[in-house]
Amino acid sequence: MSSPQQQPASGASPTQIAGQQSAPATAVPGTPGLQGYTPSRSQTNSMAVVSLITGAVSVFGHLVLPGIGGGTLALIAIVTGVIARGEIKRSGEQGMWMATVGILLGILHLLVIALIFIFLIGAIFVIGGWALLHH
Repeated sequence: MSSPQQQPASGASPTQIAGQQSAPATAVPGTPGLQGYTPSRSQTNSMAVVSLITGAVSVFGHLVLPGIGGGTLALIAIVTGVIARGEIKRSGEQGMWMATVGILLGILHLLVIALIFIFLIGAIFVIGGWALLHH
């Protein structure tokens, strides 16, 4: 008497219904162009984001706190950018360009503030000297 389910002969594979296999029957073909590629799954460094945002909005900081608001934001952009670059080098996170741009925006902003300050001091001396000569 034979049972309704017969075992296949050794070497022969049992009948499989699509979707019910426990493992794929064939290996996925190799992709030579992608052998060295590993997708980046790391997140963006939050200090780099802070640096970029504060560097970009530092110009508007003068509207909120005239005189010191923009300069303070520019300093924050520089400090957080430097911290972010160090963290990114250690951790491999994303955002190196954000930290760099934040640092550059902060430095440019402080340079503009310094140039305006030098111009104003120079103007005071020129106007003061002119007033003394014509008085």
